[in-house]
Amino acid sequence: MQIPAMPKLRILLAGCLILASNHGFQSVSAQSSATVSPSATALSYADYADLAVAAPVVAKAQITQATALSAKQATGVPAGFKRFYIEAKVVGLIRGENGISPTVSYLYDAPLDRKGKAPKLKKRQVLIFAQRGARPGQLQLVARDAQIDWTPTADSTAKALVSELLGQDAPPHIVGVGDAFHVAGTIAGEGETQIFLKTENGQPVSLSIISRPGEQAQWAVALGEVVDEAAATPQRGTLLWYRLACSLPQTLPIASTRTLGVTDAEAAKRDYAIVRAGLGQCGRTRTAG
Repeated sequence: MQIPAMPKLRILLAGCLILASNHGFQSVSAQSSATVSPSATALSYADYADLAVAAPVVAKAQITQATALSAKQATGVPAGFKRFYIEAKVVGLIRGENGISPTVSYLYDAPLDRKGKAPKLKKRQVLIFAQRGARPGQLQLVARDAQIDWTPTADSTAKALVSELLGQDAPPHIVGVGDAFHVAGTIAGEGETQIFLKTENGQPVSLSIISRPGEQAQWAVALGEVVDEAAATPQRGTLLWYRLACSLPQTLPIASTRTLGVTDAEAAKRDYAIVRAGLGQCGRTRTAG
């Protein structure tokens, strides 16, 4: 296997990454099936969050060398993309336990333009979302589009996400909706609904919706066993908002109201709809490839 104009050491390192690519790149990319342009301007908060959640390593880097691989060397690359062996200098580490090498290498599938040409990658500053490879300095992108152009906005968004993800009070991943309960008030139009959510780590999370006649319903999220004053409505563009908006179903599952009477079940469904409307759409823009 030869790559023109590459020193022997680079050939060896590229070969190792190519072998890893043949066996693992597609499965890692499957964590996010997106295959879009590396431009950061089109990404939403949810897009950044999807990448950051999946990446043990997040770094700002400057590409020092981009070597195009032949079709024979780059198996599994979809039409409209060209695979490159990237060598880059780490400019800033945003996430990476115990640090990483000051220079890194990885494989990247660059989207081609309408004329079938690949972008110029050398000297470009990028943000990379990756996992560690088999050797020091080797990385593997967590998705095909997990190299994006560096911008101040992309940088600040990634840093804020990583800070929340690593915080002691980080909201857990929501995996489903549990039981819902509704208690009607003493007057018509008054009531409270509590909906328990299922989480990946078992941490208690619940939704509380309070209705009063003549007033707009108020809802909040509690990250604990008890709904207290700390419970609040999550702000858009935060990790808690992302966990909810991008994980909760659009309607309350039938199983969540199985123990309720018809009237209470209908009230719980209406209150859940209030929460979903308040959260808005997840807003993912990375298209499936």
